[in-house]
Amino acid sequence: MVLVAWEPEKALRALGMDERALNQVADATVRSADWNETDRSALSDEEQHLRMIGNAPEFEREIRLFLDNIQLAIRQYDYSRPWIQTLKKNGYRVYILSNYARWTYAKTTEALSFLEDVDGALFSFQVHQIKPEPEIYQTLLQKFDLNVSECVFLDDRAENIKAAKAQGMCGIHFTSYEQAVRELEEYGVVC
Repeated sequence: MVLVAWEPEKALRALGMDERALNQVADATVRSADWNETDRSALSDEEQHLRMIGNAPEFEREIRLFLDNIQLAIRQYDYSRPWIQTLKKNGYRVYILSNYARWTYAKTTEALSFLEDVDGALFSFQVHQIKPEPEIYQTLLQKFDLNVSECVFLDDRAENIKAAKAQGMCGIHFTSYEQAVRELEEYGVVC
């Protein structure tokens, strides 16, 4: 929710689901305890999908419809690419650390076009680790040989910021683009 919008309920409505179906499918998928594990992607895609179907088997058709059309739930913000490009132009390196399922990634490459502009990306499905687990931050730092004291981590979830700070990074709890730019400028980052 820093560079892309996550709008599963909007996607469910676009797929024609009424309120009852929407709530059942959302509870079985994005609101379930199983959802974070999809980001880890330790199970096969079908195994993970079957776990979610098991949460509401009478809505299997609707759950599969949603999972097959997950790209409807994710869209890139208008400011994302220009912001990254400006940071790069001003001499900063930009890396992505994201909780993201393998099957979602395969269906949403268009919404992630900003990946062409960054210095590197680490997705949870690639390493079977998820934020806020400390290991994923260490994996990011090691993979890209980053100096932790030079990192400013932005995330929309406070627990992920707390975890990044515990690893020695500076952190900004993202609530809006404007707020993030202001706080980055307080760190001396020219946006």
